[in-house]
Amino acid sequence: MNSTRLRRSALGTAVAVALTGAVACTSTDDAPDRPDGVRSAPPALIDALRRADRATDAADSVRVESTTTIGSQMSLRAAGTLGWADDVTGALTLTYTGGTALETMRRLGSTSMRTRYLPDAYYARMGDTFAAQTGGRHWIRYGYADLDGLDQVRSTTPNQSVKLLLAAGDLRRVGAERVRGVDTTHYTGTVATADLTGDATRLGARELAALREQLTRAGVTSERVDIWVDGRDLLVKKAEKGSTLTGGYSQTAHYRDYGVRVSVARPPAADTADYKTLMDHQDGR
Repeated sequence: MNSTRLRRSALGTAVAVALTGAVACTSTDDAPDRPDGVRSAPPALIDALRRADRATDAADSVRVESTTTIGSQMSLRAAGTLGWADDVTGALTLTYTGGTALETMRRLGSTSMRTRYLPDAYYARMGDTFAAQTGGRHWIRYGYADLDGLDQVRSTTPNQSVKLLLAAGDLRRVGAERVRGVDTTHYTGTVATADLTGDATRLGARELAALREQLTRAGVTSERVDIWVDGRDLLVKKAEKGSTLTGGYSQTAHYRDYGVRVSVARPPAADTADYKTLMDHQDGR
């Protein structure tokens, strides 16, 4: 693989990582109006999930560990902190464990990547081999406005899994379980994109429409969602597994230390290259 193709592949790998959250933890927009269709679900179950949605959203920050697999494209582990008091901010370290992305990263001399989320952009730190091809700059800046779908990253907070579960046609309470020493309640359900018609007791019409649009844009045809909620109505664990037009994906995340301080510094400008500028140069513009 020549240097130009390797650089382009690396840029695409970092973008795919950024969009992983948007695929496996789809966001929605709040709306006051309600759809007409109603599916039966015990009121106590809906109330419990609404409390989990509100409590998790209000916590503003968390420490997260996750594993993600997207077909043959990539598998990775992630660990770090995430905050969402205003815009999403955070810092995660990603370790690639399989897929074509792992091979790309190996060619770049590192199988891990540091990422930072700031209000204006997503940043990914590449290895020295990549930096040698970009004037010594290790960080890539991806402006949210520069890539279709990347702005969804700013809404991929833990409570979005709760919202997604509220759209499940077969929503049910599994029962009490312990997760890493914490007493939790396990809930599960399956979301079929084609069957999203609305439920007056669960999601607003525009909220549901946004959910359907985002799943469709991501190529998601169906997704199973499991969440585990503690006694404070906080999300402790979530697992999402689904099918897309190009293959399957799965993601499991554990959450702890809600309210943790999240401090994210912008990478040094002298060590940062802009994704759009890099692509323009590669395309001869």
